[in-house]
Amino acid sequence: MALTIHTREVSHVSILDIEGRIVLGDEIHDLRDAVRGLIGAGKKKIILNLEGVDYIDSSGVGELVGCFTTVRNAGGELKLMNLTQKVQDVLHVTKLYTVFDIKDDEFHAVKSFDYFFAK
Repeated sequence: MALTIHTREVSHVSILDIEGRIVLGDEIHDLRDAVRGLIGAGKKKIILNLEGVDYIDSSGVGELVGCFTTVRNAGGELKLMNLTQKVQDVLHVTKLYTVFDIKDDEFHAVKSFDYFFAK
C-alpha cells in the first residue's frame, strides 16, 4: 500500500494525515518532502496524524526522527497524534516516545501548541 499524505490546517497548525506504510523507498521521501514543504512555506506548528499508518520500519522511524530534527532546527515543533498500536509499540521499543510529544486526539494535539492551554 502506497503512502498517502493529505495536508490540512486547523487553528494555524498544519496537520499531515498519513495513511499506509512508512518504509524505505518513495514513502519516506514523500514524508520528508511534505514536512520540508511546510517548513519552506513558513509553517512551524506541525502534527503528524498517524492514525492510518499500519506499518513502520526502521527507516521510517529514522525519517520520523529526521522530520522532528528538521522542524526543530527551523524553530518549529512537530508532534505526533493518533498512533496505531504497531507504531506505538515501535516507539516504546526504541524509547522514542520520550523524544516525541505524542497526543491521543486532534483537540489536545492542536491545543498543545497554545502555551496558555498547555500549562
